[in-house]
Amino acid sequence: MKMKKIGIVGGVGWPSTLDYYRQICLAANTHFKAKGTKTPYPTPPMTIESLVMHETRGFRAQPGDSDDAWAKYDGAFRGALLRLQEAGCDFGIIANNTSHTRLHAIRQGLTLPVVSILEETASAASASGATKALVLGTEVTMRADDYAEVLRDRGIAPNTRLSDGTIDKLQALIDQEFDQGATDRGRRGLLDLCSACVVDRESTVVLLACTELPLAFPAHGHAASFRSDGFRFINTTAAHVQAALQISLGLRPL
Repeated sequence: MKMKKIGIVGGVGWPSTLDYYRQICLAANTHFKAKGTKTPYPTPPMTIESLVMHETRGFRAQPGDSDDAWAKYDGAFRGALLRLQEAGCDFGIIANNTSHTRLHAIRQGLTLPVVSILEETASAASASGATKALVLGTEVTMRADDYAEVLRDRGIAPNTRLSDGTIDKLQALIDQEFDQGATDRGRRGLLDLCSACVVDRESTVVLLACTELPLAFPAHGHAASFRSDGFRFINTTAAHVQAALQISLGLRPL
């Protein structure tokens, strides 16, 4: 069968880009093995356009700032997607949560369809049966309203805006303990934040809404929804990957 070609905007950061590629290939192998396909098992055609996170971080503005303030940031991602479009990709994914708060602007001028990590994560949260969600990610993701909007659309109550101190603490944790993959200290710090912020563990799902955060749970890397350490989590990378593979295989429309 001919699979649709996936274009991946990566490098933001590189550990999660590696995880995207690995998960797509492993999931494709599992799919074709179950169908009785002979080895080597097929994997989707892919092109990765890797951005330089040191540059894109400097382009970031704040939620609520004007489009002019975001122009360099939006342009960096739009340019990467245009290059993937020119490379013959059938659709694109951005291996990053933060940029999806600007997806409405990034998509301007593109004909390449882009699969939203926000939409796929909210669908996974809804499927988990949770009625509340705690969003944990970068300072931009946590200060923007984008996740709150897609969660409410699915009947899930998002966390109220966390304190600036908590948001800054998580951003520092991501920068220091997840920059090159998850450290043990990063995992402990993440779980401490969950303990401090989640009141009702049974009804609340924690969205690991920075694609580096799921790396703290390697045993659950393939699962969009999982339980660990007394919490329910949504792995945003896995939810995004599952959607991309289904589209590539023709199992769901763009």
